[in-house]
Amino acid sequence: GRVLQSLRKAGLHRDTIVVFTSDNGGERFSDSWPFVGVKGEVLEGGIRVPGLIRWPGRIEKGGVSDQIVTSMDWMPILLSAADASPDPAYPPDGVNLLPEFQNGSTRSRKLYWRFKANDQAALRSDDWKYLSIGGAEHLFNLKEDERERADLKERNPDIFASLKAHYEAWNETMLPY
Repeated sequence: GRVLQSLRKAGLHRDTIVVFTSDNGGERFSDSWPFVGVKGEVLEGGIRVPGLIRWPGRIEKGGVSDQIVTSMDWMPILLSAADASPDPAYPPDGVNLLPEFQNGSTRSRKLYWRFKANDQAALRSDDWKYLSIGGAEHLFNLKEDERERADLKERNPDIFASLKAHYEAWNETMLPY
């Protein structure tokens, strides 16, 4: 509130983009309800965070988006808002989602995570999530089950196999731990 008040006092509130987010889920003693998991885990409670963007006249006030966003997206989003582009020699890992924020649409995409502790791996593809922790693999539909309770890998073996294959292909491009 103080940041917004200061922007208003300076006459900058209409032309300033304000982003509020976090880099990971709750610390070990936090309550990340309704999600399970904490910082250091690829369960939703460890990776899902709030994301708010304020840009008067450019992004609808009070709007809600189902767009999947990662922290790596903020750089290309903010560059686009400033009518700038990333250096082609150093392409960003994130994508510019400003059009989706402005027109209310969503873009299909895949996000990947891995964490050495407990041999954790995850892939989010729209509503579906492939999850592997300590050698146990799961498939969740996060739109229907944000708490990651109903493992659907037996009911949806094709989706499970496809997401697992996508994760493994991506992981092959990463440096070893």
